[in-house]
Amino acid sequence: MQASKHIEKIQPPPITEVKNWLAEQTFSADKPLVDLCQAVPSYSPPAELIQHLKSSLDDPATFKYSPDEGLPEVRQEVCAWYQRHYQGAPKPEQLCLSIGASQAFWLAVSTLCRPGDEVIIQLPAYFDHLMGLQALDIKPVYAPFDPANAGQPDLQTISRLINSKTRAILLVTPSNPTGAVIPAEQINAFFELAEANSISLILDETYNAFIGTAPHFLFNRSDWSHHFIQIASFGKTFALTGLRCGALIADQDFIQQALKVQDSMAVCQPRTAQLALKFGCQHLDGWIAKNGLIMRQRHDDFKTAFQGADTGFELIASGSFFAWVKHPWRDLTGRQAARRLVAEEHLICLPGEAFGPGLESYLRLSFGNIESSQIPEAVARLQQG
Repeated sequence: MQASKHIEKIQPPPITEVKNWLAEQTFSADKPLVDLCQAVPSYSPPAELIQHLKSSLDDPATFKYSPDEGLPEVRQEVCAWYQRHYQGAPKPEQLCLSIGASQAFWLAVSTLCRPGDEVIIQLPAYFDHLMGLQALDIKPVYAPFDPANAGQPDLQTISRLINSKTRAILLVTPSNPTGAVIPAEQINAFFELAEANSISLILDETYNAFIGTAPHFLFNRSDWSHHFIQIASFGKTFALTGLRCGALIADQDFIQQALKVQDSMAVCQPRTAQLALKFGCQHLDGWIAKNGLIMRQRHDDFKTAFQGADTGFELIASGSFFAWVKHPWRDLTGRQAARRLVAEEHLICLPGEAFGPGLESYLRLSFGNIESSQIPEAVARLQQG
């Protein structure tokens, strides 16, 4: 059977590709695999959330559909969570629960754009965004990566890329893959740029719970819903990545249009995920804060160890779950460099070119799923490599 030529041009899922390399390797007890590939919290959900889900299995309603946009009481709790963490919040009717942030992204761009439209996207870009735009035949217009600016988006550069086909500016904060956080005042400036050009600002804020402060204050603006779309994820926040807890937040009328796509794509977020999300929003603010501190300390430990070692790799940007590094092998692509690290040092990470064109000199390291005690060994592997 022949797949669509259009789909064949899209890169394979990078994490799947890299993990498939492991079948070619054997790992000894004295040199086990160090996994810096996928951004998964190393810790589990708290016991009380797990117990709550177990008790929900006795309720027949757990196994039923919910409204397409999610249970009203869950959306209300999510909005209350936003009020506490952003000092401003959407209304429940401005929110549609989704199967992870990836589905929320598909809902957003498939509702907003037609084939042939353009979305400006900052490099390095999250690979699922690139793959989704390409699958929908929406043209990604790349704002170039500037290592001197640690990959932060530049307002003037992006403003020059806007044309009659532009439908949105797409940014990720904290960035995946660099970990860099866009300052709140800069986010507001991008909103005003979008507003001035009658386009949308789309923010993917999957790692918003790990920066220790309100990421921005757009929800305090009376006009936020006119030109702002948020892609939300709670999988990392509550360590529920396997339950796929996300949300699309936008203007109420836009949400109503997105529900047409939601119904034909997934109908609704599974009730189990919604029950976990409701419990987390109600009871786990302290747990989130504690884990945010752990992750910021883990980042600091990694950065200190990395900068204190003579690895030959250059740290370009870091934060949240990630470090974006330049590898030392000028004759190797990122994919070749990553394969070399697997074969020689039993360390897996992602190649830079997975995050957009012209990034073959870089690698993404994710330290979210290793403990701080493993960081010295991870850096030592890079030294040896």
